[in-house]
Amino acid sequence: MPGAGKSTVGVVLAKILGYDFIDADLLIQKEEGRLLSKIIEDEGTEGFIKIENRVNASIKAENSVISTGGSVVYCPEAMEHLRRIGRTVYLEVPLPVLKKRLGDLKGRGVVLGAGQTIEGLFSEREPLYKKYADIVVNEGEGSLEDTLSAVLESIG
Repeated sequence: MPGAGKSTVGVVLAKILGYDFIDADLLIQKEEGRLLSKIIEDEGTEGFIKIENRVNASIKAENSVISTGGSVVYCPEAMEHLRRIGRTVYLEVPLPVLKKRLGDLKGRGVVLGAGQTIEGLFSEREPLYKKYADIVVNEGEGSLEDTLSAVLESIG
């Protein structure tokens, strides 16, 4: 979910492991030459998801931590590819905590349906996150250090 800490946890985890860090949203922006919010505005939700699927399904990486956008779970081809090249981690954050963390969702380049709320987005995505996750780490209201410890313990 947006606000779960994927990028923050990913960068620090990569440093701890001595891995590269790949932000899939930045790859999308680079390939498209536009900000995520502009891609969504220009292409619509479905068009953005096609682009997101193509970019994520083409990532080639070893010894890397990849942070994807939360909407990648709408891209079965990309999710299967990511699972083939590594392990997927779902940073599970309760909805009340996410609501505290989030500001302007549109400015963040979040894929929302017409009139969709954060509650609706959460209920739609959570089953998909769990479906594709090799590892689920419940963040709760814990610290970055707590989350990192949980992820490191889970990946062994």
